[in-house]
Amino acid sequence: MGSGEKSLRSSHLHHHGKKQVRDVPKGYLAIKVGQGEEQQRFVVPVIYFNHPLFMQLLKEAEEEYGFDQKGTITIPCHVEEFRYVQGMIDRERSLHHHHQHVVGCFRV
Repeated sequence: MGSGEKSLRSSHLHHHGKKQVRDVPKGYLAIKVGQGEEQQRFVVPVIYFNHPLFMQLLKEAEEEYGFDQKGTITIPCHVEEFRYVQGMIDRERSLHHHHQHVVGCFRV
């Protein structure tokens, strides 16, 4: 795991007096994963939301919390399970990124 990947998952905090403001880079969204004491915050690329594995996690969140969640999206799976899914998505994205062939203006 590179240091860039770690920084995307962790929170970027800025202190303004006593209040902490969490920054989320453009193109990313903060989510919560886990339940109770296990819950952790992740910052994931919005492109995840189109991936079938992530869509399944969102479906589980809908079944657990309803479609009308308030605030941060919460995924009710264990953190380690989410990290496994995240790794699968990242590896797939990496393979697609490195194996695209460009012919003229079109990718094949």
